[in-house]
Amino acid sequence: MPYPIVLYPNKILETPTKEVVEITDELIEMLDGMRETMIAHDGIGIAAPQIGQSLRVALVEIDEESGLFEMINPKIIKAKGKDIDVEGCLSFPEVYGTVERAKEIIVRYFDREGEEYEVTATEYFARAIQHELEHLDGKLFTDKIIDKIAPEDLDAYMEERLND
Repeated sequence: MPYPIVLYPNKILETPTKEVVEITDELIEMLDGMRETMIAHDGIGIAAPQIGQSLRVALVEIDEESGLFEMINPKIIKAKGKDIDVEGCLSFPEVYGTVERAKEIIVRYFDREGEEYEVTATEYFARAIQHELEHLDGKLFTDKIIDKIAPEDLDAYMEERLND
């Protein structure tokens, strides 16, 4: 069942989360609910604080081809390069802006089975992971916006970027 999205200025969005110490049935249910919530709101990522849970859990699914990444206790262990692109956030409806992020990252995390993974992510996938992991540290993309983009200008901005 989808959760309601926590909207800014709720303090949980600016509070660092706690590590998951045990994978429980409740955590598995939360992961399923987070995915439903992300899909219901047409998102590509969601972090536990966005559903009111102060846990180091985030999901990213940029498309069906790359699939769903459920990350428990994720940590970026390497980052390189720089890239600036537009971002939005489920907790900030109608707020968009350009943000600088690493172009490539290596992230280490556990899945719902408790298996540890290390994944190299680049470009848009790396951006989405970095955005969600910052939620786990109580950091907001709005604090990093270089240029704000009005909602009515977003389509034109994206079209222009595709033609670059």
